[in-house]
Amino acid sequence: MSKVFVIDSEKRPLNPIHPAQARQLLRNGKAGVFKHFPFTIILKEAKPNQQIQVLRLKIDPGASVTGIALVNDSTGEVVFAAEIKHRGFAIRESLTSRRQLRRSRRNRKTRYRQPRFNNRAKTKGWLPPSLQSRIANIKTWVERWRKVSPIEAISQELVRFDMQLIRNPDIQGKEYQQGTLQGYETRQYLLEKWGRSCAYCGIKDVPLQIEHILCRAKGGSNSITNLALSCEKCNLKKGTKDIREFLKKDPARLEKILKQSKQPLRVRPSGSPVAYGGKPACSAGLTSSQGAGNPPSGLDSPLADAAAVNSTRFALLSVLKETGLPVETGSGGLTKFNRTQRELPKTHYFDAACVGKSTPEKLIVKGVKPLLITANGHGTRQMCGTNKHGFPIRHRTRKQIHFGFQTGDIVKAVVTSGKKVGHYVGRVLCRASGSFDIATKTGRVAGISYKYCKSIHKKDGYNYAF
Repeated sequence: MSKVFVIDSEKRPLNPIHPAQARQLLRNGKAGVFKHFPFTIILKEAKPNQQIQVLRLKIDPGASVTGIALVNDSTGEVVFAAEIKHRGFAIRESLTSRRQLRRSRRNRKTRYRQPRFNNRAKTKGWLPPSLQSRIANIKTWVERWRKVSPIEAISQELVRFDMQLIRNPDIQGKEYQQGTLQGYETRQYLLEKWGRSCAYCGIKDVPLQIEHILCRAKGGSNSITNLALSCEKCNLKKGTKDIREFLKKDPARLEKILKQSKQPLRVRPSGSPVAYGGKPACSAGLTSSQGAGNPPSGLDSPLADAAAVNSTRFALLSVLKETGLPVETGSGGLTKFNRTQRELPKTHYFDAACVGKSTPEKLIVKGVKPLLITANGHGTRQMCGTNKHGFPIRHRTRKQIHFGFQTGDIVKAVVTSGKKVGHYVGRVLCRASGSFDIATKTGRVAGISYKYCKSIHKKDGYNYAF
């Protein structure tokens, strides 16, 4: 069972205790609640003679979710577990949208403007904000757990994904060096891949244009997996529409295009092109790890996840070493071996508990319930809200705190009269009128007066659940 963190009267971390023992200390008035997430109590007197059992913080970093586990190496007990859900992809979409709106505004108001890209040279070790946020989330929580628990060592899974193997499970030998377009020009490659016909309507013997499946205006790349052939009529009709919207009336063709877009070509000894796996180029299928439901290049895909982990692994290692604690690294294969040997299910927090050679022979995981942490950010500083076309439609007030509450606080509301009598706990949305909304587990409750609300956790950019 996940334990409760304890600190003494001088805010020094002590051994985590069982929840029943924590309830008894609170009931007898010997301790008070220090914070709710993670739940921590503070003793009203110091305990200088207590023998501290050191813990190891183990991290399984991921692109969307990072698993965390606090393990006692001497007993094998998993003291605490958590999963951090990152917002890196949301940040990327926000930056793309903001860039598009800014360019549109400049085009409308400025005839010509000299490029200034060289004025913004990137520093050594720079990472995009979408990747940096993942490292910042982990760093924040490592610092928070060090303040409430006796952590003396850290373990990190230092994994590197083989991007070419993800695209093509059959790749081997010198094929790693040849690349997808080896022996082809782009247009010739696409002609062979798409059967010299329009991907959207199937027409042949007409001039064909190179088309981005996910348009550049919505973050699409020039990767060969994001390119297709299209006749002029289909190209103009699709425009900047999402492919799912464009082909919503023809799901069979949509599924075929999504499958074929990811499938590379190879050449038989006879010289006729085929897709990897031996299927004809015009009906190529994906591997089991790349189903038809996966979005094309530029959206949240297994390749995007793998690229995010590959790009941040050493930056995260550097951040962890700055803590001054010994940092152990382990491979993904070792993590899987440890988890399989201990017969644990595949979860992010159990993967974290099995990272590295320091993993105890027996892990005590009975009753462990992870704290689910979702990164929401701290809101926006934009004073002028815009619609999807970039035109202003609303203006925000500078005042963020109303009646002592701020949007994002976790509150407890005990309503004693009116139509909404009851107890509500959740994230609050504040208004200057004093009528708040509370997002609870069962749904959103509107029209709760600030008079019934009591703050239990101030806004910190994260949301919590079990």
